[in-house]
Amino acid sequence: MSDLLNDTNALDKPKGERPHRASARSVEFRPIEVTVQDGNVNRALSMLKRKMAAEGIYKELRKRRFFEKPSEEKKRRNREAERRRKKAVRASREKI
Repeated sequence: MSDLLNDTNALDKPKGERPHRASARSVEFRPIEVTVQDGNVNRALSMLKRKMAAEGIYKELRKRRFFEKPSEEKKRRNREAERRRKKAVRASREKI
């Protein structure tokens, strides 16, 4: 009982409450910067596209194009996790 009284987090949250996920508004955004050198705009554009792809912006845009039901999102995440697990197993077999 004394543990519950000393633990301030246990008193603040109702029992069974899930942890809070960050909302879209609370996410901090870092601008992607590309410098144009010697007036070569085409190269700067290709560098920008590469950086955007590395950040996952294109993937995020495709994902947000249409509404995804929570059940569909859960299925998609499970498929992606399964694919990552299979890839890890293949990689570990190739090492041996």
